[in-house]
Amino acid sequence: MSAYHNPVMLRESVTALAVKPNGIYVDATLGGGGHAGAILEQLKDGRLYAFDRDADAAVNLPKDSRLVFIHNNFKYLQNCLRYVGCSSVDGILADLGVSSHQFDTEERGFSFRFEAPLDMRMNQQASLSAAQILNQYGEEELERIFRQYGEMPQSRKAAALVVKARTQKPIQNTGDLKSAIAPMIPPQQAHKFLSTLYQSIRIEVNGEISALEALLEQSLRLLTSGGRLVVISYHSLEDRMVKNFMRSGNTLGTITKDFYGREETPFRLITKKAISPLPQEREQNNRARSAKLRAAEKY
Repeated sequence: MSAYHNPVMLRESVTALAVKPNGIYVDATLGGGGHAGAILEQLKDGRLYAFDRDADAAVNLPKDSRLVFIHNNFKYLQNCLRYVGCSSVDGILADLGVSSHQFDTEERGFSFRFEAPLDMRMNQQASLSAAQILNQYGEEELERIFRQYGEMPQSRKAAALVVKARTQKPIQNTGDLKSAIAPMIPPQQAHKFLSTLYQSIRIEVNGEISALEALLEQSLRLLTSGGRLVVISYHSLEDRMVKNFMRSGNTLGTITKDFYGREETPFRLITKKAISPLPQEREQNNRARSAKLRAAEKY
């Protein structure tokens, strides 16, 4: 399990979920099964529904009759649960982003550490790949992706370089992409720059922002009173959405007030501020370094 994926903030996230022995829970991102296993340890007669769009994750399913695996995007959480006869849950846990397995499998194309095809699809049956985006999107679309999902200060230049490079030959693998944007890679911060670039492309390939928004909105309809939502995010765009939603009930953070001027919110915050991994975990697991955990309880 640890070879496939090291679960981030395992103890903190499951503690925040406040698992009830007879409760019904959702692990929206099965991955290596670490969070799912920890939830099952605290269940008695309850049930856990585990989602993952990556078929590879199925190898990590704990053998437990209380667990139901749903091979699908958590974007379709409510419909999938309705299909298996579940209308409400006591808690939802989502560990967003890419699994260690996906990063470390060369042919998946998630990492610039390897010479590999530019794929980046979490669901390998999906039609849109990173290579298609880089070769088919217009310059303005590429600029938007780099700016919005990577928060790159020179997003326009990066887009122009990609478009220029693909006129010479298609950008098909990680080496092609690195060569295309080589003129703007800062020598002292190459790793950070490439990480941001790859993040922005990956988010577009997998529709991660729209999926997160759908998950958050559906959580309000699915969670019982007292049910908890726990989310681990890895970049500021995700964390901002989660923070806004838990504070206001919408991803824009718009606060509404009742007739008497009192702020209306569907959640009680469990974490007033985002929780970060302990120093020891950050040292042992690179993926944990940017992680932020937030939790809230539905009124």
